[in-house]
Amino acid sequence: MMGYNIEVYDPDSCWYAVWTRSRQEKVAAASLNNLGIRHYLPLNSELRQWSDRKQMVEVPLFSGYLFVCISLLKKNSKLQVLKVPGIVGFVGNQTGPLPIPDQQIEDIRTVLTAGVECSVHPFLKEGDRVRVVRGALAGVVGTLLHTNSTSRLLISIDMIRQSLSVNVLREDVELVGTSSVYPMCFGQVAATL
Repeated sequence: MMGYNIEVYDPDSCWYAVWTRSRQEKVAAASLNNLGIRHYLPLNSELRQWSDRKQMVEVPLFSGYLFVCISLLKKNSKLQVLKVPGIVGFVGNQTGPLPIPDQQIEDIRTVLTAGVECSVHPFLKEGDRVRVVRGALAGVVGTLLHTNSTSRLLISIDMIRQSLSVNVLREDVELVGTSSVYPMCFGQVAATL
């Protein structure tokens, strides 16, 4: 639940997600803190088992990501973030980094502060090709549909142009291997950082 750096509000600032090197989220957050850059690294407590003991540890909620609040209008603000050890680049599309609504960051913080049990799931949207990973339908592949409060899996037989629809829980399916599962990364820095 730590990792939330509060500084003076700047109306031109927006939240952005940045990619980090593997297991470098906390190092990058500490460096951002030292530079006075507003950031948020959502952490979750997990019980870890070693051969000789169990211990509660704080781990990043979103492995490989943390959030920065900067103004892209300010000279060198993006470059200053990219120079931080452990940060690989900004998450965005062809036009560059994409902002994250303040409310989404606040919602994450509220959930973690409340101590509600939570877990991270891949982002699934209607129309995605998914595979069932648990239950009687494990291994079945289809298209994810959403009707009212339930999710449905559409299994299509292309040759006869017919489909079968079954109820599924979103937590029981995973995205089928597409090459564009991850958003684009912008501003990658040299491997020497």
